[in-house]
Amino acid sequence: MRTVTTALCLAAFLAGPAVAAERQSTRGLSCSAIKALVTRDGEVVLASSETAYETVLADGGACQNGDSGSPAYVPSADEANCFAGWRCTQRSSDGSSSR
Repeated sequence: MRTVTTALCLAAFLAGPAVAAERQSTRGLSCSAIKALVTRDGEVVLASSETAYETVLADGGACQNGDSGSPAYVPSADEANCFAGWRCTQRSSDGSSSR
Protein backbone atom coordinates (compact mmCIF):
# COMPACT_ATOMS: atom_id res chain seq x y z
CA MET A 1 0.00 0.00 0.00
CA ARG A 2 2.83 2.37 0.83
CA THR A 3 4.38 1.81 -2.61
CA VAL A 4 1.09 2.64 -4.34
CA THR A 5 0.67 5.84 -2.29
CA THR A 6 4.25 6.90 -3.02
CA ALA A 7 3.79 6.19 -6.73
CA LEU A 8 0.57 8.23 -6.88
CA CYS A 9 2.17 11.17 -5.07
CA LEU A 10 5.16 11.07 -7.40
CA ALA A 11 2.93 10.90 -10.48
CA ALA A 12 0.88 13.88 -9.29
CA PHE A 13 4.05 15.87 -8.59
CA LEU A 14 5.54 15.14 -12.00
CA ALA A 15 2.29 15.82 -13.87
CA GLY A 16 1.64 19.16 -12.15
CA PRO A 17 4.25 21.32 -13.90
CA ALA A 18 3.57 19.73 -17.29
CA VAL A 19 -0.13 20.53 -17.07
CA ALA A 20 0.53 24.08 -15.87
CA ALA A 21 2.97 24.79 -18.71
CA GLU A 22 0.74 23.53 -21.53
CA ARG A 23 0.77 25.95 -24.46
CA GLN A 24 -2.36 26.86 -26.38
CA SER A 25 -1.78 27.41 -30.09
CA THR A 26 -3.38 30.66 -31.25
CA ARG A 27 -3.43 29.96 -35.00
CA GLY A 28 -6.31 27.48 -34.80
CA LEU A 29 -8.48 29.56 -32.46
CA SER A 30 -10.68 32.56 -33.22
CA CYS A 31 -9.86 35.82 -31.48
CA SER A 32 -12.99 35.53 -29.34
CA ALA A 33 -12.00 31.98 -28.30
CA ILE A 34 -8.54 33.19 -27.25
CA LYS A 35 -10.04 36.04 -25.22
CA ALA A 36 -12.50 33.64 -23.56
CA LEU A 37 -9.66 31.23 -22.69
CA VAL A 38 -7.56 33.97 -21.09
CA THR A 39 -10.58 35.36 -19.22
CA ARG A 40 -11.57 31.91 -17.95
CA ASP A 41 -8.10 30.78 -16.84
CA GLY A 42 -6.67 34.16 -15.81
CA GLU A 43 -3.17 33.21 -17.02
CA VAL A 44 -2.42 31.23 -20.18
CA VAL A 45 0.71 30.36 -22.17
CA LEU A 46 -0.13 31.17 -25.80
CA ALA A 47 1.97 29.89 -28.70
CA SER A 48 1.90 31.55 -32.10
CA SER A 49 4.40 28.99 -33.49
CA GLU A 50 6.46 26.00 -32.32
CA THR A 51 9.08 28.32 -30.79
CA ALA A 52 7.23 31.59 -30.07
CA TYR A 53 5.13 31.68 -26.92
CA GLU A 54 4.35 33.97 -24.02
CA THR A 55 2.31 34.11 -20.85
CA VAL A 56 -0.81 36.24 -21.20
CA LEU A 57 -2.85 37.49 -18.24
CA ALA A 58 -6.48 38.52 -18.06
CA ASP A 59 -5.59 41.39 -15.70
CA GLY A 60 -2.63 43.67 -16.45
CA GLY A 61 -2.59 44.68 -12.79
CA ALA A 62 -1.63 41.12 -11.80
CA CYS A 63 2.02 41.67 -12.76
CA GLN A 64 4.43 41.53 -9.82
CA ASN A 65 7.97 42.54 -8.85
CA GLY A 66 7.80 45.99 -10.42
CA ASP A 67 6.59 44.68 -13.79
CA SER A 68 3.76 46.42 -15.58
CA GLY A 69 1.07 45.14 -17.93
CA SER A 70 1.44 45.78 -21.65
CA PRO A 71 -1.13 44.77 -24.28
CA ALA A 72 -0.52 41.30 -25.72
CA TYR A 73 -1.49 40.88 -29.37
CA VAL A 74 -1.31 37.42 -30.97
CA PRO A 75 -2.22 36.03 -34.39
CA SER A 76 -5.49 34.09 -34.42
CA ALA A 77 -7.43 32.17 -37.06
CA ASP A 78 -9.51 35.25 -37.91
CA GLU A 79 -7.33 38.25 -36.95
CA ALA A 80 -3.66 39.02 -37.54
CA ASN A 81 -3.44 41.06 -34.32
CA CYS A 82 -5.89 39.81 -31.71
CA PHE A 83 -5.81 41.54 -28.33
CA ALA A 84 -5.53 38.50 -26.05
CA GLY A 85 -4.87 40.19 -22.71
CA TRP A 86 -1.77 41.50 -20.96
CA ARG A 87 1.90 40.51 -20.80
CA CYS A 88 4.15 41.54 -17.94
CA THR A 89 7.09 43.72 -18.93
CA GLN A 90 9.93 45.13 -16.87
CA ARG A 91 9.94 48.82 -16.18
CA SER A 92 13.13 50.64 -17.07
CA SER A 93 14.73 53.15 -14.72
CA ASP A 94 12.89 56.02 -16.44
CA GLY A 95 9.50 54.41 -15.71
CA SER A 96 8.76 53.17 -19.22
CA SER A 97 8.10 49.51 -19.96
CA SER A 98 10.49 47.30 -21.88
CA ARG A 99 10.17 43.74 -23.02
